[in-house]
Amino acid sequence: MKYVTYIIITIAIALIVVNVLKLDFDNLFKGDSVVALICIVALLCAICILLIFNMSKSIDEKSK
Repeated sequence: MKYVTYIIITIAIALIVVNVLKLDFDNLFKGDSVVALICIVALLCAICILLIFNMSKSIDEKSK
């Protein structure tokens, strides 16, 4: 399960890079830039959740 979370985190980081390339820094809050910003925030939240999950699994293994 640990490797699956690392693979998903890697995919999320790759998607963040793709969405950063879609940003139009002149008009951040118009058109596709808004969608890219929302996706970046969602992917950062997903990464945080996966890191918390991974940490909780390691704590669970150490407590057993």
